[in-house]
Amino acid sequence: MAAWIQRNKFSVILGVVVLVLAYIYYFSDKTTALSMYRYAWTYAVPLVLCALVGVIGERSGVVNIGIEGQLLVSAFAGFFGAAYSGSLIVGILSGVGCGLILGGFLAWTTVKWRMDQIIAGVVLNIVATGITSFYYKPGQLLPALMPHWSIPGLSSIPLIGEVFFKGTGVIALIAIIAVFGIHFGLFKTTWGLRTRAIGEYPSAADTAGINVITMRLVNVTLAGALAGLAGVFLSMDSTSSFERGMSAGRGFLALAIMIFGAWRPLRAAAAALFFGFVTAAASQLQADQVINVPPQLVGTLPYVLTLVVLAVAAGRVRAPGAVGQPFVKEGK
Repeated sequence: MAAWIQRNKFSVILGVVVLVLAYIYYFSDKTTALSMYRYAWTYAVPLVLCALVGVIGERSGVVNIGIEGQLLVSAFAGFFGAAYSGSLIVGILSGVGCGLILGGFLAWTTVKWRMDQIIAGVVLNIVATGITSFYYKPGQLLPALMPHWSIPGLSSIPLIGEVFFKGTGVIALIAIIAVFGIHFGLFKTTWGLRTRAIGEYPSAADTAGINVITMRLVNVTLAGALAGLAGVFLSMDSTSSFERGMSAGRGFLALAIMIFGAWRPLRAAAAALFFGFVTAAASQLQADQVINVPPQLVGTLPYVLTLVVLAVAAGRVRAPGAVGQPFVKEGK
C-alpha cells in the first residue's frame, strides 16, 4: 500500500485536497452541496461506464470510436423495449443486448476483418443516429420509474454515502463496482496481464501462447455491455425518456476522459466526476443568477472542457503501444 501511495503521490494528494474542499462546502451549505454533487454523479455515471468501454478496448489494442453509437442505440432499445413490453427488465436486457451486439460488430469488423478502426466506429455512429431517428416515436412512456435504494450503513456516511449510496439505482452501483473491479482485473489478474500484453506487444503475446485475435474479440464485445448499461441509465434512469440524439456526444467525452485518466479505470472515473462537477457547478451558478449566460452556452461547457483536457494531456500520457493496429499472425 505504501509503495502504491508513493508511486501515485500527486494523485493521492490531489484527491485528498479535493475531498477536503468538498466537505468544507458540504458543511457550509448542505442542501446546495448535495444537490450539486448528486447532479454531478448522475451526469458522470454514463461517462464512467463509457470510459471503461474505451479503457478495455484500447488496452486490448482496439480503438472504439463507436461508443457514441453504442450508447445511443442502447438508450433507444432500453427505453422502447420497456415501453412496448411493459417491463423494465425487458428494457434493461434490450439495452445491454444491443451494447453487446454492437460491441461484437465492432470487434468482428476491426479484429477479424481488419477494417480501419476509426472508420468502423464512425460508420457505427452514423448508422446508430439514422436508425434511432427513423424509428423514434414520441409519446411513449416507461411502465414505471427505475427503482432506487439506500444501502444500509453506507448511505449514512456524510456526503460520500449521501451522494453515492442514498436513493441510488442499480446501474449507478454497478458503475462503482465496475471501476474498482476492472482496475483490479487489469493490474492484478492474469486476464489483465494478457489484455495489457495484447495492447502493447501483440506479437510477443502471441509468441507466449496468447490468442490475440480471440482475446481482442471477447474483450471488445463484452465491454459493449457497459455501453449498454450506460444507455439504459441515460434513457430509463436519469431522464425516463428518449429523444433523438440524446447521447449528445457523451461517447466522445468518454474517450477524452479515458485519455485524461491515462487508460486507468480509477483515474478515468475521477476525471468523469470532474466533468460532472464542472457541469453541475455551472448550472448551479446560472440558477443562482451568479452568471447570466444562455443555457445553450452552459451546455457547451463539457465540450470546451474536452478540448482543454486533451490539450493538457497531450504529450503527458502514453497510449498502449499497439492501439489501433490490426494484428496479423506471422505466417498467415
